[in-house]
Amino acid sequence: MNETSAYVPPRVWTPGKPNGGKFASTNRPVAGPTHEQALPVGKHPLQLYSLGTPNGQKAAIMLEELLAAGHSGAEYDAWLIDIGAGDQFSSGFVDINPNSKIPALVDRSGPEPFRVFESGAILVHLAEKFGTLLPTTPAARAECLAWLFWQVGSGPFVGGGFGHFYAYAPEKIEYAIDRYAMEVKRQLDVLDRRLAEHEYVAGGDYTIADIAIWPWYGGLVRNEAYNAAEFLSARDYRNVCRWADAVAARPAVQRGRAVNHTSDDGTTLRERHAASDFDAIRWQLPSPSSLQPGERVDDSTPPAKT
Repeated sequence: MNETSAYVPPRVWTPGKPNGGKFASTNRPVAGPTHEQALPVGKHPLQLYSLGTPNGQKAAIMLEELLAAGHSGAEYDAWLIDIGAGDQFSSGFVDINPNSKIPALVDRSGPEPFRVFESGAILVHLAEKFGTLLPTTPAARAECLAWLFWQVGSGPFVGGGFGHFYAYAPEKIEYAIDRYAMEVKRQLDVLDRRLAEHEYVAGGDYTIADIAIWPWYGGLVRNEAYNAAEFLSARDYRNVCRWADAVAARPAVQRGRAVNHTSDDGTTLRERHAASDFDAIRWQLPSPSSLQPGERVDDSTPPAKT
């Protein structure tokens, strides 16, 4: 690419014209609330404030996995935070996450409620609280946490980098797309090599590492993120595809990923306050990675509740 940009950065950057793109309204150069609005509080010990993006799915999937394993103390209310409408900038949400990003959790199970923000922190908190999905032996715990934080560090290249420039930017910039596509493919190869030797990311058992990684990288290879599976030759990563389909088939994953969506098409929930809320969903079987990009397998049978 030999063309040079006509843009010359000023010595000091200041916000000017709107930057365009699908999520332009969510971006601003300062923190803090834009308006006063308290958050709703339900009856359950855990209050989740989220949106069904890959990061938001992590927390809801974790909670559904805990409930499926019989941890009744993991009952939760899931409240929709519509980032397109600016809900994340309300005073109530900023109080529980000063970074104004979903998901955020308030643990009200003890005498004093406390906040937990950042998806990785939520997963660790819940795993430790209920004593599951995080190994306890030093070596296995370290491996699990290393892969969890691999996702936390690598994810922005997938979403804010590749996803933004490939799917959402107001214009296609070859340099940006090439740069981030190369990095995402490198990350997929890292994951593929790991999964060639292990059933799950952290080893032989399903853990919070899988819960953190699956919404992003499973979404890529299953063509459920950015419609980019063909562009990235996703089916070349056969071990990632095998793992992604296995995780997608878990009933708790199917329920968790359906929580906190703005769509009213009957396949998802805006809010979740009881297990019975899922009864209203028109369920779809998870589409295996071997299907052609965009193909789906429809079914009205809901995933098992336990």
